[in-house]
Amino acid sequence: MKLTYAICLFAFLSRVGPAMATDPFYVGSWTLTTAVAAPWADPHRKSDDTERARLIGKTVVLKAREISGPRPFACVKPQYKVTDYGPEMIFQGAFDEMQHADAKADPKALAVSLGFTAARIRTLETGCEIDIHFVDDTTAEIGLNNYVYTLRKR
Repeated sequence: MKLTYAICLFAFLSRVGPAMATDPFYVGSWTLTTAVAAPWADPHRKSDDTERARLIGKTVVLKAREISGPRPFACVKPQYKVTDYGPEMIFQGAFDEMQHADAKADPKALAVSLGFTAARIRTLETGCEIDIHFVDDTTAEIGLNNYVYTLRKR
């Protein structure tokens, strides 16, 4: 009986073990590929392109216990939390604020203009300065200052 129990336990663990060891979807190397003017940016004020130029082409690596990459993306001890937000809450609520200032600013339309088509947008809260919003498993966007940066998973 003990042998049968041990065999069943081993078989169970051999099937469950690899699934438990799999990294979350967001872990890996992401390249900052493009940046567009953020919808919240003041169109009458010229943005400083220095930061954008410094970041495009750089790699951000999301690891279980660290985010490495250029400032301000690097983080020593991230506290990851995956949440599904409505369009009004992405980019730290910027679209909701825009709608409060101007009723014509539709959060859903703003999100669609940036490639988000789902009603709920998967977001990785890092516990650092940056939240990452996922268009899909290989494309994400980050709002920083007056730009929305696109990251592609390698």
